[in-house]
Amino acid sequence: MDRREFLKISAVVAAAPAATACAGPDVFHDENVTMSPFNEDSTAEDVTAGMDLSGKVAVVTGSNSGIGYETMRVLALRGALVVGTGRTLAKAQEACATVQGLTMPVALELSSFDSVVACAESIRALNVPVDMLICNAGVRGVELEIVNGAERDFAINHLGHFLLVNRLLDKLYEAKQGRVVVVSSRAAYGSAPPEGIQFDNLDGSHGFDTSSAYAHSKLANALFSRELAKRLSSTRITSNALHPGVIKTNIARDSSTLLNIGFSLYAGFSGKNAAEGAATTCYVATDPALATVSGRFFEDCNAVRIGGRNHMEDDEQAARLWDVSEELTRPYLATFVKPEISTDS
Repeated sequence: MDRREFLKISAVVAAAPAATACAGPDVFHDENVTMSPFNEDSTAEDVTAGMDLSGKVAVVTGSNSGIGYETMRVLALRGALVVGTGRTLAKAQEACATVQGLTMPVALELSSFDSVVACAESIRALNVPVDMLICNAGVRGVELEIVNGAERDFAINHLGHFLLVNRLLDKLYEAKQGRVVVVSSRAAYGSAPPEGIQFDNLDGSHGFDTSSAYAHSKLANALFSRELAKRLSSTRITSNALHPGVIKTNIARDSSTLLNIGFSLYAGFSGKNAAEGAATTCYVATDPALATVSGRFFEDCNAVRIGGRNHMEDDEQAARLWDVSEELTRPYLATFVKPEISTDS
């Protein structure tokens, strides 16, 4: 490590405590949703304590590490059959083999629409309802790369999950109360482009910035979840998005050594561990109090709203994003006819 890199890392370390104290957008409790007894210190085991998820099926993308692994571990511990995905079958198998309970490893490379379809078909082959579809996997790129007609972060973090939900929607309908849980980020409102979704620059050809691209994809996650909730409002399926917290994971695995070190140091100063980071995901996916709560954004195990200028509740952009996402994934979308299922079943 040369002197310049050392000084940059030192600056990250020095700035980390201050960064957490800096004023940002106001985050306040969503009064439409009852406050939970949990907070930023709660763990995934805390929020699921005493639950029996036997007979439930959960799908967790990116389950081979970080909060995805902890989410899989705890849901399986509580009795659910967890379909855990990894970018390769070997990665998924290795993770599932270390978990107590019922798991099923499946390969899912979100940058490949063919892989998304194959993953969905493997899950459908189980011939069981899907109670929880947790869109957790994500990446943060370091340079512009176009995947499936879009910038890589947007393609993987948003479009891949958009397609996966589409391919499994009927299985969510078959569940007594299906839940889609989308892991977004505080970056969605803290670092996203001022104009929101850059519909004229989805491939990054008119300007690319690493931090902005990641935040852009996370805003897409939040708006997708919001629009999905709107479209499913007359059903038993809910859709909610969340910020898990700042956690030391391998999301920046493709970044430079310097950025990885800096992120690790920052997470060490102000972040959560994986058990705490998976808490909000597990809470939103399982808590009985949220059976009819949909279209919300959660942080620290509670629904929140974001003050100031942002696009977190921009329904016009959410609807347009849905239409554009359909266009970008159309050859792979499933034609779906809503089944007639009694709401009392």
